[in-house]
Amino acid sequence: MIDSNTSFYQRLATEALHGIALHQADGLRLLEDESLELLPLLQAAFQVRYRHFGRRVRVQILNNVQNGYCPEDCHYCAQSTTSAAPIAKYPVKPDSEILAEAERAYQAGAFRYCMVLAGRGPNPQRLAHMANLVQQIKARWPMEVCLSAGFIDQTMATSLKQAGLDRYNHNLNTAEGHYGAICHTHTYQDRLATLRAARAAGLEVCSGLIVGMGESNRDLWTVANTLRQLQARSIPVNFYLHIPGNALGAVAHGLTPEKCLRILCLFRFLNPDAELRAAGGREQHLRSLAPLSLYPANALFCAGYLNVGGQSAEEVKQMIVDAGFEWEQVQE
Repeated sequence: MIDSNTSFYQRLATEALHGIALHQADGLRLLEDESLELLPLLQAAFQVRYRHFGRRVRVQILNNVQNGYCPEDCHYCAQSTTSAAPIAKYPVKPDSEILAEAERAYQAGAFRYCMVLAGRGPNPQRLAHMANLVQQIKARWPMEVCLSAGFIDQTMATSLKQAGLDRYNHNLNTAEGHYGAICHTHTYQDRLATLRAARAAGLEVCSGLIVGMGESNRDLWTVANTLRQLQARSIPVNFYLHIPGNALGAVAHGLTPEKCLRILCLFRFLNPDAELRAAGGREQHLRSLAPLSLYPANALFCAGYLNVGGQSAEEVKQMIVDAGFEWEQVQE
């Protein structure tokens, strides 16, 4: 006889495989029902992940091409105007350094190279500069390129698309109802407008969230469902790390390895064919269970994050192989 929990796992996988959106009640049960065993839940998520990505894992490397000097007051961010975190602030790196880091990312086996700039958004000169860098990178190395540079409109997005940019990143970070608790200098609708502009220009949308900023489980489901509606092709799930000096403080209480894995499963069931990335804070919050993140997620960062270190490419590759997965290479 199949018990109710077993049929629940099977239904989650079957509905996701047929493109049926996860109901909110099921999403909340997935996160809150302690009678649901973790391993069968991960196996159900893996069925969906395997259908779209097999055992392949895409590894992305970030380049923080500008650090600090941001006028926004995002309470979680070390680059925020309100943060007293002791970070090394610097303007945009020289082109030669950005291109050298792109080459190192390619040599390390990165599927995608992402350039990140702090700030509200690029002015015309900065936009042209980044478009030129995208063109140079795409001409030299056969890997995908992503850019995260703040708010853009459709005209700006079109310029980046014409330069060869593959994806534009702009994270929602949390649900609309919780947004006022983490930022005051812009709105949730501002973020949605940027994502819609990128999509309208033909860019793939990369957008995710930071878990552990005081949001509710209902907020988590709401973000996952919003990203489904936006047809986000890449979803980085970050787990909050407090950097001393940040306004938000140490709020990630109860963010256990199991809770992190359940959240990744939630996002996989709601976004079956999206590239789901276990992102910042993975090492600190998942700890010894990090390899299990590959069952719902098919992508990882390596070589660190914006202002926090991370696993090296060699360590990430070993974890992928040891867990029985395959490092996905770009097609030349």
